[in-house]
Amino acid sequence: MNYEHLDPNKKDILIIDDMADNLRVLSSILTREGYNVRKALNWQMALTATQTVLPDLILLDIMMPEVDGYEICQTFKAWELTADIPVIFISALDDVFDKVKAFKMGGVDYITKPFEFQEVIVRVQNQLALRSARLEILKLNVELEHRVKERTGELEKALQKLQKEINSRQKLQSQLLEIALHDSLTGLPNRVLFIRRLENALNRAKQESSYQFALLFLDCDRFKVINDSLGHLVGDELLIAIARRLQACLTPIHTLARLGGDEFAILLENITDINIAIQVAERILQQLSLAFKLSRYEVFMNASIGISWGNKDYDRPEYLLRDADTAMYRAKAQGRAKYHVFNPAMHQEAIQLLELENDLRRAVERQEFLVYYQPIVSLTTGRISGFEALVRWQHPIRGLVAPTEFIPVAEETGLINAINTWVLQSACHQLSIWQHYPLTPEPLTISVNLSARLFSQPNLVDQIDQIIYESKINPAYLELEITESVIMENTNAIKIILQKLKQRKIKLIMDDFGTGYSSLSYLHSFPLNALKIDKSFVKRMQENKENMGLVPAMIGIANSMGMSAIAEGVETQEQLAQLRSLNCNFAQGYLFSKPIEQQLVIKLLAAAPQW
Repeated sequence: MNYEHLDPNKKDILIIDDMADNLRVLSSILTREGYNVRKALNWQMALTATQTVLPDLILLDIMMPEVDGYEICQTFKAWELTADIPVIFISALDDVFDKVKAFKMGGVDYITKPFEFQEVIVRVQNQLALRSARLEILKLNVELEHRVKERTGELEKALQKLQKEINSRQKLQSQLLEIALHDSLTGLPNRVLFIRRLENALNRAKQESSYQFALLFLDCDRFKVINDSLGHLVGDELLIAIARRLQACLTPIHTLARLGGDEFAILLENITDINIAIQVAERILQQLSLAFKLSRYEVFMNASIGISWGNKDYDRPEYLLRDADTAMYRAKAQGRAKYHVFNPAMHQEAIQLLELENDLRRAVERQEFLVYYQPIVSLTTGRISGFEALVRWQHPIRGLVAPTEFIPVAEETGLINAINTWVLQSACHQLSIWQHYPLTPEPLTISVNLSARLFSQPNLVDQIDQIIYESKINPAYLELEITESVIMENTNAIKIILQKLKQRKIKLIMDDFGTGYSSLSYLHSFPLNALKIDKSFVKRMQENKENMGLVPAMIGIANSMGMSAIAEGVETQEQLAQLRSLNCNFAQGYLFSKPIEQQLVIKLLAAAPQW
């Protein structure tokens, strides 16, 4: 079927039946009713049809060759894209039809043969109407959540005005206060009410020397992954379950609040020391590590917790919350599913991080960056085959700042896109200059790291095309290094981008191979030219001389898949000899040269070193 001619305004129905007569009859009935109808004689045709255009409804015959209707339905329900598509089973009156099994596999209805035309139409209409209603409810929930978030900041002022209303509106005022001070999803106190109770605790601590309290700030780990993969309804169900489990860890004297999204806060009152808060945090982490059995799914969830001691010297309750939040991020950085107690030095670090971010934004505007180049050596010839472009920040006060210090901040703030694009432009421009130099070896490649964030830009390939056009370099001499996090996304959009780059003869290299997921199944799916072995594995070769660690296996993987192997961090002649004996293709490291400024590259090329 030519899917381009499908009317997008019509509901799409896929009929899966190995009997051509049944397909013809059902197709005729439903086409007359104004539906787009597609037909599949077997499971393979059905899979192709759903991958091309997702149907709104599936009519599925029970008695199918090779894969029966029950198994087909179960497969559709297990696949994220088709899980919510209603399936109506078709069976003949004399078929052995297990209705309980059909519904357990995810079917919503069934139709018996021979077909009653009006029955078919009514059942199809009912299921399509139910699906439309469910989709509309999901949309309305998302819109409602968005509106609630937008108005949270305005509610405090609205409440203050409402409190001044005349006595005749007292009842309405109470109802509005109840809504405004509690989270609509979990029924817990919201941020506004929590801040008030925190303020009361702070004031009491200032007045009563014996009164002590602590604050726990909790952020769920991996919640976004579950929300995005299973949907907002499951996400909401999980948030409610988390709230109930947190309540079970506390006594009524304590306050549990949902601050928004997947963030919760706990006020522990009348406690004697910080160890009690730590014990509560440990109990919460232990309870959250247990599986959550939701209505349709079993999921696992952990949290990171920041703890702030209720010091009476705080001027505002928001500062207490801020410090607990800072401690929470420290816990998350330590590996998640942990807690961390705030200390004042952390606040100073947070201020320094903010200053670094502000400086970095100005650096992007003023182009305070430099590109250094580290040679990549062919282990076949022993000569320089290319250079890797490495960014440095020339800070006006602090001097040269290493990428390990500012790249994580650039990634988090999104400034990495502008920096990365500038480095690519600079490196390609520099390559075009070097290629006109008489002593430059042919071919000389330039290797540039691409941040995973760049792949979310819809015009990434156009930007690269423009840079190549302006610098007039041969794209076959351009190598782009990507991390495993890009590949693990495994989306069609990323595959399309990588295929387009491959079509342009641009080389694709997986950077830091072995430090991340390193799934071989993903390697097969992407058009990679080389694997870059992380320097940590190269360093271990000398520590483990008998089998040289994982390096031989990594080189073997690259060779077996038609890729080159590039070893990073080569510092000694012994490492070089070992890599040559293993048939590693390329290497870079301080043995050959540290990263150097662009003006020193020509001198290095002129010297024509050989190793």
